[in-house]
Amino acid sequence: MADAIAALDNDEAPGKDVLKAAVRELLRALAAKAPGHSVEVRVPPYGAVQCVEGPRHRRGTPPNVVECHPVVFVELATGRLAFADAVASGRVAASGQRADLTDVLPLTGPHGEDLEAGA
Repeated sequence: MADAIAALDNDEAPGKDVLKAAVRELLRALAAKAPGHSVEVRVPPYGAVQCVEGPRHRRGTPPNVVECHPVVFVELATGRLAFADAVASGRVAASGQRADLTDVLPLTGPHGEDLEAGA
């Protein structure tokens, strides 16, 4: 994840493998921070997780979906981009009553540091 963050800090696009690893690590962190099955977060082509407590989705298209590009997800997860701003600008597609991730993002500080470490 550090390499992806460094690239963003240098106004560069992270390499494909670097971005893939960062997205997958951050998706795992999201699922751990907000366990559940009521919202599906999709970051194509690198992954998707179900998270947030609530009714479990079993078949078909989930009623609560959040989808964005990989770089946008890294920006959200590291606090570089606010969820509401990303939705308002069209950088994130969010549908469903539970598809607001404001309370669970960011997952890390802007440089990848653990937000819980200082608490």
